[in-house]
Amino acid sequence: MGPLPGVVTPGAYVVTVALAAGLGVVLCLEARRRPGPWRRWAVAALGLVLFATALSYVLGLVVAGTFSAKTDLPLPLCDVAVLVAAAACWWQVAVLVELTYYLGLAGTLQAVITPDLSAGFPHLVFFQYTVGHLGIVLAAVFLVVGMGIRPRRGAAPRVLVITAAYTAFVGMVDGLTGANYMFLRAPPGNWTLLRVLGPWPWYVLSAAGVAIVLVTLLDIPFWPGRRLAEGAGGTGRAARQGRAGAARPAA
Repeated sequence: MGPLPGVVTPGAYVVTVALAAGLGVVLCLEARRRPGPWRRWAVAALGLVLFATALSYVLGLVVAGTFSAKTDLPLPLCDVAVLVAAAACWWQVAVLVELTYYLGLAGTLQAVITPDLSAGFPHLVFFQYTVGHLGIVLAAVFLVVGMGIRPRRGAAPRVLVITAAYTAFVGMVDGLTGANYMFLRAPPGNWTLLRVLGPWPWYVLSAAGVAIVLVTLLDIPFWPGRRLAEGAGGTGRAARQGRAGAARPAA
């Protein structure tokens, strides 16, 4: 196994990603072939795993006595995405599914492809990183492809607005506390994809532009289905109005 930047045990990491990808394919195929109550149990179990992963990370820092409110609160977008994905798995609320889909595939998937994982297998942090990130992507794909919960019209701009508002909130927290969540006040110490988006603070604007492009690309596959649904809805309304007009007695 060749070197994989940012990963201490690349072999174990690649195998874990491959297993997660295979599990995602199997679950989605089975969900389409045999829809039934088992899908809700499966996605609820995934939500429980995601929540347990987020909780174990915070509890691990507290028990070790290294927890710091300036660095370890679940404010980074990936940390919030874990909790949002867990909630989406449990309740399948439309906006939660949309956030999981767009944030998971536009953001978290990049962290899977270009990981920053300093702990090797079988360290607890290795599992927290892989299960958390891969779990978000798996939830996004299974909810949308396997369970057929499609993002609604306007979902892409809605997710972008929510993300921008949340980023502004984190920026306010950073300004009040001196923290640097989401690297809004200073560039990261380690190499990340932000390094290729320009110096601080311009990489914040560059990242926003990349997010708009990626979310739009993720939304394109749903455009034909929405147009068909709207066309069918318009035809149905016209037919109902026509029947109503035919039944109305002449003046």
